[in-house]
Amino acid sequence: MQSTNVLVVGGGPAGYVAAIRTAQAGIATVLVEREQEGGTCLNIGCIPSKALIHAADEYHRLVQPDGAARMGIMAQAPELDIARMIGWKDGIVQQLTGGVKALLKRAGVKVIHGEATVLDGKTVDVTVSGAGGAPATTQRIVCQHLVLATGSAPAPLPMLPFGGRVVSSTEALAPEELPASMIVIGGGYIGTELGMVYAKLGTRVTLVEAQDRILPAWDAALTAPVQRRLTELGVELVLGSRLVKGDAERGELLLQDAQGGERRLQADRILVAAGRVPRSRDCGIEGLMLAMDGPYIRVDDQCRTSMRQVWAIGDVTGQPMLAHRAMAQAEVAAAAISGRRRRFDPAAIPEVCYGDPEVVVVGLLPEAAKSSFGDVLAASFPFAGNGRALTLDAAQGFVRVVARRDDHRILGWQAVGPNVSELSAAFTLSIEMCSRLEDVAATVHAHPTLSEAMQEAALKALGQALHG
Repeated sequence: MQSTNVLVVGGGPAGYVAAIRTAQAGIATVLVEREQEGGTCLNIGCIPSKALIHAADEYHRLVQPDGAARMGIMAQAPELDIARMIGWKDGIVQQLTGGVKALLKRAGVKVIHGEATVLDGKTVDVTVSGAGGAPATTQRIVCQHLVLATGSAPAPLPMLPFGGRVVSSTEALAPEELPASMIVIGGGYIGTELGMVYAKLGTRVTLVEAQDRILPAWDAALTAPVQRRLTELGVELVLGSRLVKGDAERGELLLQDAQGGERRLQADRILVAAGRVPRSRDCGIEGLMLAMDGPYIRVDDQCRTSMRQVWAIGDVTGQPMLAHRAMAQAEVAAAAISGRRRRFDPAAIPEVCYGDPEVVVVGLLPEAAKSSFGDVLAASFPFAGNGRALTLDAAQGFVRVVARRDDHRILGWQAVGPNVSELSAAFTLSIEMCSRLEDVAATVHAHPTLSEAMQEAALKALGQALHG
């Protein structure tokens, strides 16, 4: 048995950031991770998916006869080496996870690779596999502060368990070969992103969504360009349909639409992208009898649970289940453990779909803003009027700002277009700083850049449109 001041269960973005920060504060810290440091995000989520999105984009540009040729660039038909592509993606993952390992070591965090079992708020057993076929060993760790950062997992469907033809996003990010056909169940950001990747690489993709459009959490104006692009890529969209029956062995589905009509689909592979579930009842956590909000662990603004000196951060604490939210919570929890006063109370958390085009949402959408503040201002500036977007040959989409009518305080930003994820920091900062439309409109923006669309949208909302 060993003891430590802080024991972090889970080495993803929430866990490793919390561990580094408490260790940097001079507090003895142990981190337990069952697999690789970096968690879902670095190993089987954010990073590998964005690598494949970029690789698929590069390949697709070369295979389109009217793509580069319009700019006078001629190229022979490219060949696709999927093993080499996956190897390149894995190299990025290894570089980043190696960096996390180095950061943990430099901070003085003791890392144990094993399966954690929480016995109570102070005690955790860790089972470590034996090397070279040796039997597993179990060590008990006693701590003063227990930090739960166990993350989330792909949500399965009861009638389509993972295995064989049915895969989650984890397996979809590491294919040994490309299937000729694939059905994607779920039109959220995971299904949309991966559906586009496979379509660009040559797989015949059918995307099934229960709602009447993809990315249903956002309004139709934002999602229409993405939906149109999916159709251009040859993706068949089956919207407003729910799964009635599935045959995992044959790769067959029976769907039913809102009118009761039925349709059968079959494919070589079925990707279930129906969301993620928190690991809030894994590792013996359920035995702590913590206060819960549905499947999520309830925490206060310092990420304290209902049990003294037990903390929870990341996906186990609720939506949005995003790595940057998890890291921000980790900073707060580590500060509180270190005796510093800090609250988790962000004015806005950016959400991004890395599709083609990208979509970013920060703060309130127009309808939500109207519900909360009554009469609001909302204005959009199209990328068709932005010089940088035109030079990138990507003029689809727009930037939209939402603000209060009375004092012009900005409530939200949304954008759909090329590389708009890179605008998310500016969007979020303007809301955190309580900026008004006049502040953005009077800020000098570099020309030519996509960020000029922010200024133009603010000017338009003030009735002072310049280029739109």
